[in-house]
Order: sequence, then structure tokens, then C-alpha cells
Amino acid sequence: MSTAPRTLQFRAFTTTSDDPRSGNPAGVVLHAETLTDADMLAIAGELGHSETAFLTAVTPSSARIRYFTPRAEIAFCGHATIASGVALARNGAEGVVDLTTNAGVVPVAVRPDGATLTAVATTVAPLPDAVLGELLDALRLSSTDLDPALPPAFLSGGNPHPLVPVRDGVLARLDHDGDAVLRLQVREGWDGTIAVVHRLDATRFVSRHPFPRGGVREDPATGSAAAALGAYLRDGGHVAVPAVLTVEQGAETGHPSRITVEVPATGRMRVSGTVEELAGPGLRPTA
Repeated sequence: MSTAPRTLQFRAFTTTSDDPRSGNPAGVVLHAETLTDADMLAIAGELGHSETAFLTAVTPSSARIRYFTPRAEIAFCGHATIASGVALARNGAEGVVDLTTNAGVVPVAVRPDGATLTAVATTVAPLPDAVLGELLDALRLSSTDLDPALPPAFLSGGNPHPLVPVRDGVLARLDHDGDAVLRLQVREGWDGTIAVVHRLDATRFVSRHPFPRGGVREDPATGSAAAALGAYLRDGGHVAVPAVLTVEQGAETGHPSRITVEVPATGRMRVSGTVEELAGPGLRPTA
């Protein structure tokens, strides 16, 4: 007899254990073997988080994992992976669990209060000028808002993320056109967020992530984009490696989040965060 699906909810990439709104809410559904794709999409829509993870074929050292936004399935999601690591740890898993995603195998070091994932490899490419111009228009920004030291780029690692580094003060006034961003995401096949980032110092960043394609206006914490940022900095010679980055995100959504990225001299990025169980009303990102 199969085990009935079990739905859990967490806040991943929290800043502190005593802030009930920090971190990015995510659903985690264990024992999802009996669910159809339509069931998974419906559950993701009902929960209303930017992503919900569905786990099947769970063993002490491995599992299959799929991710659904309220709109569609996507290949990978960092914060739902971190949340899944905690769910597995609280259900008896220890050490490293290999999660098979649609983007590849992602090893996750699990523990009851957080997790560390080893991201898939990331490619870095320039953003074509025409696409960058459309994106800036959709973000209601101009070329003068860009950081002259860090060129915009297209990052692909699990999910595609256009990266837009900006000057000081730009993030605070970011007010993107959600419909225009969505049209561009759909046309270009960008399943991931738009990563708008500002560099505070050599290893500290703040970011905002419009994500209308995920069914939310803005994502509070984006682990896949943080990993891709690490690859971008290393590949472009913008950071001395090895390095440990801190990415603050989500304050403008009411869900402040903190992501830690280990950038090795070679190899894949490692993304870490703490997790709290989600409880109480009003903890979903603003749609």
C-alpha cells in the first residue's frame, strides 16, 4: 500500500529564528508518487508559494524531486531544495542526499535546521543589447542605473536568470512592470527570476528578483540565482577565490532572507541557508 502524500510548508533562507516572516515560503510534498502533474500544479496553486517541491522514490541517500510554481513546472528551485533537505532530515535522513532534478543531480547536505546544496554547473553569456534594452524598460530602469563595473549577463544553471547589476540606490526604487516582465519571460523562455543585484563590498550583495512567471510579483530568496551569481563573479574575475558570498534579498517583500554561497576556485557552487517551519497567516509572498 502506498503512503499518502504529506504536505509541509517551510521558510527557507531565514535571517533569524525569531523573525516569523523571514525567509522564502516553500511547499514540500513527501510521498508524491500518486500525484499526477495536474495534481501537483493544483497543489502548488493552492499553497500559493513561488515554488512547491514534490518528492518521490525517497531512500536514505537519494530522491526524485520536481518543482511547480502556481503556473507551471520548472527545472530547479533553490529555496524549495533547501526546504526539502530539512523535511528529509526531520524524517530520518542524514548526511548527503542526492536529489535528481530536471536540471541534474543536486547533492544536498541535510540537517533539521537548514541545508547546503551543490548547484548544477552554470554557464555565463552576455545579454544581447536589444534584449537588455527591453528588460530595462520592463524594469522601469535605464542604462544609467547599471553598475559600470559589473556587466549584465545571462546566467543558466538549473534555471535561466538574466543578471542586472545596478548602482547604489536603484534597488530601493525598483518598481517593475509585471505584465511587461512576464511577456519577456514567456517569449525568452526565462523560467527563473530576473536577478537585479547591487554589490555592497567584495563579498556582500543585496538583490531583488521580479518573478511574475512564478505567479508572484517578487521572489524573496532565490538560491539558484545566488549560485549563478557566484559563477558569474568567478568566471569574470570579479571576486578572489575561494570566497564566501552573502546575498540579502526579500526585505521589500516583507520576507527578509539571507543566502550564503561558497565559491570554490574550481567546481560547482555550494548554497546554504537556514529553515524554519511555516506557521501562521500572512506568510506568502505578495502576488
